[in-house]
Amino acid sequence: MTAQAGVCAEPNLHAYYLFFNILPGRQAEVRERLRAIPWLWRELSASYPDAAFSGLAAIGNEAWDELYPQGRPKELTAFPAQGEGERSAPATPFDLFFQLRADRLDVAWIAVQKVMALLANLAELKDERQGFRYLDCRDMTGFVDGTENPQGEHRAEVALVADGPFAGGSYVHVQRFHHRMTRWQRLAVKEQEDVYGRTKADNIEYASADKPLTAHTRRTSLKDDAGNSLEILRQSMPWGSATEQGLVFISCCHTPRHFTRMLESMYRGDGEGHFDHLTLYTRPETGAAFFAPSEEWLETSGD
Repeated sequence: MTAQAGVCAEPNLHAYYLFFNILPGRQAEVRERLRAIPWLWRELSASYPDAAFSGLAAIGNEAWDELYPQGRPKELTAFPAQGEGERSAPATPFDLFFQLRADRLDVAWIAVQKVMALLANLAELKDERQGFRYLDCRDMTGFVDGTENPQGEHRAEVALVADGPFAGGSYVHVQRFHHRMTRWQRLAVKEQEDVYGRTKADNIEYASADKPLTAHTRRTSLKDDAGNSLEILRQSMPWGSATEQGLVFISCCHTPRHFTRMLESMYRGDGEGHFDHLTLYTRPETGAAFFAPSEEWLETSGD
């Protein structure tokens, strides 16, 4: 099966993220329109070869059964909401998610207009965000993002379902984070580095013995009972305006369990009060679970 290029794509300069809910009774028409998505991705890539365009279309957990009643990814479940109050990761379901990335902003915008036309009068746009590369792939906090990402062919091993009817697909979790920049900027650089567990300027991870139990790198670098790393492929990018900044966090994986374990480790901690202190400085405003099917699944509607 052929994975959508956006799942394993290398970092780009620009992105648009679109979230839709399907209008009542329009599922059959949406399913038919989604058949054209692989062609649309190929057409955009061929028309603008210098843009390194890649697209990703994913179907939400709550919308899947009405769109594709004949089969469901066996691990597709609701977003695993965590915490309460200020330090929480809420669930905000959406029916459809599109990631449109390119090294040319105009091409990414053209892709947005193509998707909007495709779903006109069938789905309502509920949220949109423009992402961009910040410096050398840094988050707006000033730290390099995606340092732990798998590289080369290992990206596909981590991100894609390997076999079965949903081979070439990926479990996708998306959160839009809003950074509390004023609070963050009050910290000295060493305090910020302790929150992450790595140095800021040269991106060197602390030795394990020097890493606080509350460090982001400790709370998200997890292993299973056999000692295997619980990896995800991050496709995140910063967003920002004159007054607000944040991150569109995107996890792609062959199973949703890795992301769920990481989120639990960040918010619930280790049972001894050690939670991820980065959650004190950034707040997710959305959280949704999707599955990005292979091109063949979209083209045939799963038949």
